[in-house]
Amino acid sequence: MTSEEFVAHLDGENQRRLKSLAPDDTLKPEVEGELTVLNLLKVALKNEIEATEIAARWLVTTGEVDVKLALARQVGDEAKHYRMIADRLRALGFDAKSFDPLGKGYGPLFNYLDTLPTTVERVAAGQFTREAIAVVKNRQFIEFCEHAGDRETAAMYRDVIEPDERYHHELGRILLLRLATTPEAQAAAAASARKTLELADELQRKALATAGIHHAPGC
Repeated sequence: MTSEEFVAHLDGENQRRLKSLAPDDTLKPEVEGELTVLNLLKVALKNEIEATEIAARWLVTTGEVDVKLALARQVGDEAKHYRMIADRLRALGFDAKSFDPLGKGYGPLFNYLDTLPTTVERVAAGQFTREAIAVVKNRQFIEFCEHAGDRETAAMYRDVIEPDERYHHELGRILLLRLATTPEAQAAAAASARKTLELADELQRKALATAGIHHAPGC
């Protein structure tokens, strides 16, 4: 199939999988304490630092200039999100400087993404699929914040963070249209996207069962 047909098919598969998720089944890493905006924002710090670092790692090992530039944009955005969330936590009474978001190590999804060797796999799994998951989770987190009466955090996600994640996803779409032009490239891209969604599903179910946490932002 053409790259246009492939990307449309992959997007459809991803969206069907994402729509199958129940509202309370959002992907979440380990969180300690009560289910509050503050504690969920601590989860977000880990998600943002992992997103920053994986994009940075790929940036220095990717040859294509357009992909380098897309990754550089993402590194800057994710780092900006981290700082915004840290500032919001400070306003809520928590000093993020005292918190190590990677104190328990990297998550399984980060570790998987770090193994991907080719650009088409990285774009399909990272920008195209992982960012699509982030959009869904952020939308659910916005609703959680609004129900909790935290309009400031909801606005931060609605006005800045979610639009950035949507932009990263669209960058992934544009890059895949150029990269996924052969049956081999399309197979590799589809496999990495599928594995990303499988890991997200596995992690969210395990975390929901063991910690009872839902609506955690980011991915």
